[in-house]
Amino acid sequence: MRLRGYWHNIQLDLRLFFFLLLLMALYRVLFMAGMSSFMGPAADMQDILVSNFVGIRLSLKSAGGFALLGFVLATLPALVIPRLHWGRVRLVVGGLASFLLTVLFIARFPYYKEFHMTYSMQIFQGWHDDKTALLGTMVHEYGLIQGLAAAVIVTAVLTWILHKLLSRPTKEINLPIGSWGAGILAFVITFAFMFFCRWGGGVSYATGVNWEHCALTKDDFLNECILDDVQGIYRAINTEKRMQQGDIYGVDKAALAQIQEADAARAIARQTPGAKLAKPRHIFIILEETGMQWPLLAKYEELHIADGIKGLGKDEQGYYTPNFMPNGEFTSVAITGIITGIPEINVRVNYQPRSYKGLYPTALSIPFHELGYKVDFWYGGAPSWDAISRLAMAQGFDNFYGFPELHAPKTTPWGTNDGYLFAALKQHLDQEEPTVHVIMTTSNHPPYNLDLQAEGFDVDKAEELVRKLIPDEKDPHNLAVELGHYWYMDKVVTNFARETLAAYPDSLFVITGDHAVRSNPGPKPTLFEFQSVPFVLYGNGVNKDILPHNAVGGCIGITPTLLNLIAPAGFKYNSVAPAIGDWPAAFNRSTFLTDKVIGRIEDDKTELLPGIEDADMQAERGKLDSFLKEMRTMGYWLVTHGGNQ
Repeated sequence: MRLRGYWHNIQLDLRLFFFLLLLMALYRVLFMAGMSSFMGPAADMQDILVSNFVGIRLSLKSAGGFALLGFVLATLPALVIPRLHWGRVRLVVGGLASFLLTVLFIARFPYYKEFHMTYSMQIFQGWHDDKTALLGTMVHEYGLIQGLAAAVIVTAVLTWILHKLLSRPTKEINLPIGSWGAGILAFVITFAFMFFCRWGGGVSYATGVNWEHCALTKDDFLNECILDDVQGIYRAINTEKRMQQGDIYGVDKAALAQIQEADAARAIARQTPGAKLAKPRHIFIILEETGMQWPLLAKYEELHIADGIKGLGKDEQGYYTPNFMPNGEFTSVAITGIITGIPEINVRVNYQPRSYKGLYPTALSIPFHELGYKVDFWYGGAPSWDAISRLAMAQGFDNFYGFPELHAPKTTPWGTNDGYLFAALKQHLDQEEPTVHVIMTTSNHPPYNLDLQAEGFDVDKAEELVRKLIPDEKDPHNLAVELGHYWYMDKVVTNFARETLAAYPDSLFVITGDHAVRSNPGPKPTLFEFQSVPFVLYGNGVNKDILPHNAVGGCIGITPTLLNLIAPAGFKYNSVAPAIGDWPAAFNRSTFLTDKVIGRIEDDKTELLPGIEDADMQAERGKLDSFLKEMRTMGYWLVTHGGNQ
């Protein structure tokens, strides 16, 4: 009796399994069709078929996980108490799984447009964001309520179909091997099937498919499509665990135990060569929200959304290099890099107890305090966001001004707009001298709710230009609105820089982006367009030769660069990174850049930079490895082993 019931129930488990497997396969195909504009020109039908086939193999794990839940909650209990209707539990599992898969499928579309990835570590970055503001953005910008309503309707239909499927009669199994033999065979088949699903259609890690090594096509989009949404979430969870452990390419953990305090002190000790500029009264380090570099490229010049920062770089008192990379792919990584001087090491520095026990020897505040500066942080958002104000104050900043301290209206879920931020900063300048001001803008961020017409931006004209310059863009109106917010940020920052330099001629400005990832010129941006940010130096005494032509550098090179420009010869300070121009290659978490190429760190994808016609790709990549290893290993040591200043 129990064995007959077991055969009956595992058939129902298999129906649930194949129902969910086919649902994930269907959602994969629908996503490919709906987002086909992201597919590269080199992709062919073979790549599409490989993506779907490997994806189905990988989804064996996801469907198997849901079916295992039904097996544990329905099939096994039915062996103990067969009289109860355990099958209803299986239907509930299938309905909830269908709802989860549908919600994730709907959300994948805007997520991929933002990050060009299926679910990954960005979802945990969102977890650390201001949750109220994030919820508001999801409601107003991404249609959260409509998406959930659609998911409920679709789930109701799917659950009805599953109910009909589970209600159909099962096959009687009669084997001439006795009840004990049949029972043993049933369990052997069950666990062999589980094993097969666990390895993604293989019999071991080597023969199966897993999320780390499933990129088997030559197209990035199709490789991401291989991951169903459950595997995407699984990747995100594993990436977060590795972040907590500091697992990242280039950190030599074997060498960490050999590093002594004296070794580290020598490795980060630096001296200035002698001032090139008179000591500024005010230094402004401006991190532009989503300050991507592609609007500065000649092929997008007709958009005229980056005229301000381009003008500052071309000014006789300006310097610009395009060969620049942000510290990471998130705002908080850029900010923590500026505050602490530590490169991206896959550890959330702002959540490490070490960060609140004393100053890192590479902290920005230390050398500037020694030079007689106050150090303030200005942010148009909430001070509590991602523990940034707490980190800044723990690392020696004198003041942190968030939008509540600005006495500005809250214009977005995140805080106030850039106009109010810089207006409040202007009022402080007469009272503060000398001061280093680190500034994080906010307006170029979803929800894109500025009244652009009132600000002087013609969205309709911008949309026409997007259609002309970026013909493969599927939502030109939305991109035009995003670019209008970039234009507004550029206008506010540029006006502030020019007006402040006129009022305080002994001022120095650094302008760059916190990251580029989010707003892209169409579905297939180049790596340079997707990742790079500009670097502009502007102020009294600056000229085109103040740094090497087209110097290579990164975010954490800003502090040593400024110190080399303004401090007297022999001034001692600590920095993991050298000054801009002394970097053989710049990098963030996933991507590196030299003065000739840009490429991904952990695979062989490499592209020429705009304007470069030829390069030895292997030689250019060779500029990266030892430099990246030294910086990341030392940064990791400072966070996990290093002492306090």
